[in-house]
Amino acid sequence: MKIVVVLPVNENHKKALQAAAPEAEFVYMPASEVTEELLQTVDATIGNIPVDKFKGYENIKWVQLSFAGTDGFTTPGVLAPGTVLSNSTGAYGLNISEHMIAQLFMLIKKLDHYYDAQKEKAWKDFGTVRSIYGATTLVVGLGDIGGEFARKMHLLGSRVIGIRRNVGEKPDYLDGLYSLDQLDELLPQADYVACSLPGGNATYHLFDADRFARMKEGAVLINVGRGAAVDSYALNDALRSGHLGGACLDVVEPEPLPQDHPLWEAPNLLLTPHVSGFFHLPETLERVVRIAVNNLKAFVAGETLKNQVDFTTGYRKNTEDNKAI
Repeated sequence: MKIVVVLPVNENHKKALQAAAPEAEFVYMPASEVTEELLQTVDATIGNIPVDKFKGYENIKWVQLSFAGTDGFTTPGVLAPGTVLSNSTGAYGLNISEHMIAQLFMLIKKLDHYYDAQKEKAWKDFGTVRSIYGATTLVVGLGDIGGEFARKMHLLGSRVIGIRRNVGEKPDYLDGLYSLDQLDELLPQADYVACSLPGGNATYHLFDADRFARMKEGAVLINVGRGAAVDSYALNDALRSGHLGGACLDVVEPEPLPQDHPLWEAPNLLLTPHVSGFFHLPETLERVVRIAVNNLKAFVAGETLKNQVDFTTGYRKNTEDNKAI
């Protein structure tokens, strides 16, 4: 068995992978250096290799993604029929949810204004601030990331309501659980709206001018899912009009945001360049490697892998193994 690994692994990670598949040959290299010729010789890949390098190679039996998103990999012809695709759901909720909380606190406590004043050596009071306590938070997308954010907001005293693709049983940290077709009736209730949805036609420009108009005056939008879920020009207008109280974005459309895009200078906007995920927090990489190692053990043993992706939906399959993550 031959496996190419493109994660930035250390020696301990390599030992764990080798222990999971003692007979396997591992090839470690950056994703950018992987060739189509190499992919024609391997049985499995671990980490995100550019999707355009895959050509439906029948020798590849398993693809373990290092991210939760599966963009492009479920497109017909990319992977051969029967190839198992699994993602790293469960690795990113910690860091991204903390990033969301940090951005929100910075915005509603006006810490960005105080930081700017500090640089100018200006002793200045910027007045009234807002709280998470007692506010209503709407979380759109309750996977690992949205769920972790919802838990933290609940613990901070917010009333938290959520939207999930498959409604199912309501978690204890939610005050209400709804489906996506109820978004319009929920938006007027929320002081803070957090979006952590995947890409695709169903979520493209989900937040547009009409949805921003439905949001409560002064509400704050947080988006860490896919930039295309938010119409950036409509968001710019909503911020400049004063209808929205602010926005915290780690993803935008397009990326990188062009220098002449009006969103750069929109008021009450905190923008980070899609950095809340990746491996900026070392623990994230540890979690990704743990998922890969456990799945490698299952792959070698011919057992069901966790985080297997349903090619028809692009989401994890709703199995008992996946529910445990």
